[in-house]
Order: sequence, then structure tokens, then C-alpha cells
Amino acid sequence: MTTLNQGLLSDGEVTERIFAHIDHRTSDKGDEVWHEPVHHYHSSARFADEVRLLKHLPVPFCPSAAIPNVGDYVARSAAGTPLVVVRSEDGTVKAFRNACRHRGMQVAQGTGCAKYFVCSYHGWAYRLDGSLQHIPHRQGFPGVDDAHHGLEPVDAIENHGLIFVTQDTPIGRGALEGLDEIPDLLTPDQSIFSSNETTSNVNWKLNMEANLEGLHIKTTHPESFFPYGYDNLTILESFGNNSRVTFPFRRIEKLRGTPVEARNVAGQLTYVYHLFPNVAIAVLSNHTSVTISEPLTTTSTRFITYRMTNSGEETDEANLTRAKRDAGFLADTGSQEDAAAVRAIQEGLTSGANKHFTFGHYEKSIVHFHQTLTRTLERLPTD
Repeated sequence: MTTLNQGLLSDGEVTERIFAHIDHRTSDKGDEVWHEPVHHYHSSARFADEVRLLKHLPVPFCPSAAIPNVGDYVARSAAGTPLVVVRSEDGTVKAFRNACRHRGMQVAQGTGCAKYFVCSYHGWAYRLDGSLQHIPHRQGFPGVDDAHHGLEPVDAIENHGLIFVTQDTPIGRGALEGLDEIPDLLTPDQSIFSSNETTSNVNWKLNMEANLEGLHIKTTHPESFFPYGYDNLTILESFGNNSRVTFPFRRIEKLRGTPVEARNVAGQLTYVYHLFPNVAIAVLSNHTSVTISEPLTTTSTRFITYRMTNSGEETDEANLTRAKRDAGFLADTGSQEDAAAVRAIQEGLTSGANKHFTFGHYEKSIVHFHQTLTRTLERLPTD
């Protein structure tokens, strides 16, 4: 069974397809088998192109909820470039290369709220719109034109509750292609209750692949996910450069007697959205996670994860407690199991056993990812 290439199924349509698969012991699948060369996971040249690609596409930097108020900012490196994203005084989002125009010192660290960005080296100060506000000992800098010494901007937009940054001349719409066809992924009523960064010695693509198929549920998650879900029963959809994989729980059966248009799937399934190239959004029973995979080297990736309340739920103490419990269960079980599997694959890359990895019909979303990545890399400008 092939899936739609435009838009996404409604919740009711998803449940109908799930019930058909349960009844016939089938699952969504694609039409192609993809052979991904193993050297694409350890080639320095290929990795350098992938990092360059992240600079030439609009890529999610953080949820809008990370900077809800004027002056709120997030500073971190993206595709190897220090950036700072801030909510400016007019309420819009601005993004800058995080480097003072005097001698390059970063002007912001981590997260916070600021009226100005002040370099901690020599005190040069910048307004929230990036313009130069103050130079100490200005008499020592004759001829410095304030208008040409503001923070260096990069393009930033808000879409679907996410902040996208584009560092260099865009060669495509990236994850934005297809987003116009679906409802907002993140909504203003969602709040962040925790976030963290971790680093793992794995290639960034291995982690993306782990999110995009359900063939491993029984073998990798025999005591965490499988008792509540199904092995190799997924709904696979693509929208633009992106994908959605639906993982149903066994308790979804109780919706069979409910009219299709009235079915509430909250708590009955997990939606995992892959936003090309390096972001995964998982809408789980009681919380939503946003994970950005930042490639560091061919064998190292930094994961930035935001955990949020679910859309449409009140942010009261009871719901927040459920969200934290849900996130804790995932962190203590499935996430660790997937991470261990990915690390083992990374080690296996050096064995020489495989010249390519084979992604089959049930791994359609991984095929879509690699096809899109290959196609987009071909559009990279030459240095």
C-alpha cells in the first residue's frame, strides 16, 4: 500500500487504515528498495557537504515557545556556526551570527532574556535588532560606522511553531516544502517543561533512520514499547521533503465503535514527524518532543531536545505531571534502547561487512529521507 505525497491523512482516516492493517495483518509499505552506500556515513567529504547543506536550507533552530517574550534568546551552534536567535522588541524573531564585530567574541551564551547583547570581552553592545548600540572608549575607534557594525544577520522565520534559520543562500525550501499542506505542528498553547543537550558518538543520519520505521519494535523494545504496540504496523506518509510515521497502540481498538469523524487519537497512537533534514517531532500520549540532530563529525552528533505539553491541553499541574511522567518513561526505556542500537550500528560501520545498507519496502520513510538528501545535495553550489 502506497501513501499520500501531499497533505496528511486525518486522524479518522489514520484509524481506518490502522484497523484495516490489524484485520489483514499488513502494514504500509513503499514501492522501492534503497541501497545507501556505507561510505556516506564515514566519508569526510560527504559529511562536509551535509553540513554545508544545513547552511543552505531553512532548518528548525528551536520551538517558538523557547523565546516567547521580548528579549528571550537561544544561543548555540548550528551546522558548526555560533548563532543567536532572539525575540525582538516588535515581537518578530531575529537571528544573528553570534560574534562581536570588534574581535569576534560571542555576545550570548545558552538561553536567557536580555535588553541588549553586551560583549563580555570589551563591552561592545548591540540592540535586540542587532544594531550597534555602544562602543566603550569610542575615541579609540575613529571612522567606525555604527550602521555597518551591527551583528551579522541570518534569515529567520517562524512557521508551525518553530523558528527556522537559513545561514547562506538557500538552494531550496527544506522542511518548509510541504508544511503549508498540514495543520500547525506546534501551537501557541504548548509550553516547554524541560530541555537538554546530549552528545553521542554516532553519525547523525543513523539516529534519523531509527525514528522512521517500526520493524524493530518487537526486537529492540520487547518490554517497553511492544507490550503496548505492534511490531511492523505503521502508517507511512510523506509531505514535501518530510515524513510522518504513525505507531498505533493496541488500545486503539476501543475506537472501532466510535464514528470516524469523532475519533480522538490522543493516547491511542504516536505521530513521529521527520522535518528534513535533521529534526524529529514526536507527539506522544502526554507530551511532545522536538529533537534537533546537529552533526559534529562523521562519528559524533549533538542532540538538542525540547519536551513540551501536548497541543490542546491545559498547562495545569495534573497535565504537567502526566507530561513529565510520560517523558521520563520514554527517556528511561525506548530512547535508551534506540540509542544503544544506533551506537552498535555505528561500531558495525567499521567492520567492512557492508558496502551498502538495504532499506526495504517497510522502510519507505527512510528511503524518502535518503532520496531527498541525495537529490538536495546535488544542488549544492561549488565552493
